[in-house]
Amino acid sequence: MAGLKTGTPLPEGITVHAQSRMLEISFSDGARFRIPFELMRVFSPSAEVKGHGPGQETLQTGKREVLIEAIEPVGNYAVQPRFSDGHDSGIYSWDYLYFLGAQQEQLWKDYAQSLEAAQLDRDTPMPPKGAPSCASR
Repeated sequence: MAGLKTGTPLPEGITVHAQSRMLEISFSDGARFRIPFELMRVFSPSAEVKGHGPGQETLQTGKREVLIEAIEPVGNYAVQPRFSDGHDSGIYSWDYLYFLGAQQEQLWKDYAQSLEAAQLDRDTPMPPKGAPSCASR
């Protein structure tokens, strides 16, 4: 997800709200979003979550209480958060953060449908890495 799409609004402010578990981000076009850490973690752009192609996604569960422990800039186009569950390989470009913020409602619905199809809930613990998982979809 290197670079930015043409016309991507640039962030003007980013605040990590640990207590409410929200990333607040405001953009140059006036948009302002409060993105739950859980949503960011569940929809991480990393290969660990998205896989390397269609059908290789791994459904994330047990992320309701996840925190952002640190967040680092990546060039002038993204940030890389380190989550309390150890996940730190997702690079969130400005356009991806804008997408997460703008599409939250639909993303939560999609997530709920995926959980239902897998007969899981948000709080089901993830299986240990390397273990077979019915959470893969």
